[in-house]
Amino acid sequence: MTYAPEKPRGRRRVIRRWTALILATLLTASLAGPALAGRVPATAAPFVDEQVLFGQNDFGYACFRIPAAVRAAGGMVLAFAEGRVKDCGDDEDIDLVLRRSTDGGRTWGPLQVVSEGNGSTHGNPVPIVDRRTGRVVLVSTHNGPAPCPNGCDRDPYVQISDDDGATWSAPREMTEGKPPEWNFWYATGPMHGIQLTRGPHAGRLIVGANHESYDGVGPHVYGTHLLYSDDGGRTWHIGATSAFDDGTIIAQEVTVTELTDGRVYALARERGTDPGHRAYAISSDGGETFDRPFKTLDLAMPDVQASTLRLRATDEGDATDRILVSAPAHPVSREAMTVRSSYDEGRTWQTWDKGKVFWWGPAAYSDMVELDGDEAALYYEAGVSTPYESIRWARFNEAYLATPNGTPPGIPAPPAPGPKTPDGSPARNPAYVRGGAQTAPGRFGKGLTLDGVDDRVEVPFDKSIDVGGGDFSLMTWFRYSDTTGSHALLWAYRMGGGTTPQLWLRAEPASNRIRAMITVDRFNVSVQSAGAYNDGQWHHVVLQRASGRFVLRVDGVEVAAAAVPPGSVTEGKEFGVDGIHVGQRLDGVDRFRGTLDEMRVYKRALSTAEIELIRSRNLPIGGRLGLRLSQEHVG
Repeated sequence: MTYAPEKPRGRRRVIRRWTALILATLLTASLAGPALAGRVPATAAPFVDEQVLFGQNDFGYACFRIPAAVRAAGGMVLAFAEGRVKDCGDDEDIDLVLRRSTDGGRTWGPLQVVSEGNGSTHGNPVPIVDRRTGRVVLVSTHNGPAPCPNGCDRDPYVQISDDDGATWSAPREMTEGKPPEWNFWYATGPMHGIQLTRGPHAGRLIVGANHESYDGVGPHVYGTHLLYSDDGGRTWHIGATSAFDDGTIIAQEVTVTELTDGRVYALARERGTDPGHRAYAISSDGGETFDRPFKTLDLAMPDVQASTLRLRATDEGDATDRILVSAPAHPVSREAMTVRSSYDEGRTWQTWDKGKVFWWGPAAYSDMVELDGDEAALYYEAGVSTPYESIRWARFNEAYLATPNGTPPGIPAPPAPGPKTPDGSPARNPAYVRGGAQTAPGRFGKGLTLDGVDDRVEVPFDKSIDVGGGDFSLMTWFRYSDTTGSHALLWAYRMGGGTTPQLWLRAEPASNRIRAMITVDRFNVSVQSAGAYNDGQWHHVVLQRASGRFVLRVDGVEVAAAAVPPGSVTEGKEFGVDGIHVGQRLDGVDRFRGTLDEMRVYKRALSTAEIELIRSRNLPIGGRLGLRLSQEHVG
């Protein structure tokens, strides 16, 4: 900043001007807090220190979810969560709980209940620190005890603490933050909010939120908005708002960051027509309006909440700008918790492999908080079987973000040597026969008999059997007589619940059906027959994706069909994908007992005429044939 020379009689104006400059500098420092004052270059050796803050069945709760964290003005670290009394579900009896750390996140105090649900749901925590006063503000949502899996009326509430989270005011309904028409859903955050430090609105508190309206007749109207407070969280205003009623973009679970030019960057979970990506908008007036509507951003991650945190800023003396985003990195499945960086104020982001993976397994919601020096912490949901087994706390320094990730553990190891049955397709895929399975009379020539104990065939992943997002036809002859259990005819690529891409076909005599499932673009689509075909006779089964339909045929007849959305059954294969297992689930469960013959995989939808030629005469129909196991011999 430069100043023109002042005349001697203007000395008082000079003094006042310099005094104002000093006070502004002190205000900025007070708003930045101890983390900014302690910011240092990333010169230390990389380190990370992890621990579990909340685990299933800890402290008398069945489950904990929805992490959010802040560092108070005095240095106390506050880690919030939803304490779910009954189970891991999103409604019914849920408390807002807290653990605190006096030593920068190294050790933690006992669980505190901040807001008790008493049978109702108190959740979606968004903590913010007013660094002018030291007050900690907690914004959340409440709804009644009735389950609301498909939407219900929820209301925002606010609480304050003036002693670094030791005690809290009673929740006050934030009636000024929700108009009556936002009646079908309302969600704050969930992750930390921010306090602006730059420009004319310095000191303002900002929270990201979303809402949904429904009049029972017309379309649902989805909206995203910001809440802001200029009096330290006592009262709030509805600021920037975007509404979506055409389904093209549905922006939810908004995380906010202040850019170095004072604008507010809002990054949202996108649930419309751009699956696996984010949507963003910018406010140039301190969160009062959005400059333009939300638009999608090339930042691949699954349908899940994410959180942002500014780590470095050039206007604060750093050499570079750096904003972090935390979220699972798999494009459709909630797994591989990763921290990625933007060095251009959120315009572009690192790909997952350039970021730092903290947890390769199942993972979901997360938050981040800046600590002393160049340290920060990632606070995230993770587990071995599901993402909701624990909430973990990973304290790390900036240098750790640059350490190599290594190979994803989901990449299968090379198959062990063993006997094979030949593949008659042009790909000549190796098909390993395990467990000592032997040939037996088949539908055409010989088939392969599986004992239901350890027999199966494993075909390693190859592009020839990667049906991806296209049409396909899978088929086999089968014969069995079991009346109980489930028996996998084939299982391909992955297995798991939720959004894990996979494809499988299974006989379920205990339920009197043949059932198949495909998981794409976070949707599970299943089809099933009206009988189990467990009469000890040969039956021909075909599973197809054809022009948007998922079709099950048995003995030349379409027995079930359902609409299937576009999407790849092998999306995210860079994180690890298996091939096709014949006669068992990928983990060795649901083994088939019976005989199989003439299994084929086509990377196209065969016509009914082609299918009939194969079924009746076993003709060698070509055209994108990826696998043909005639099972005539094993050797």
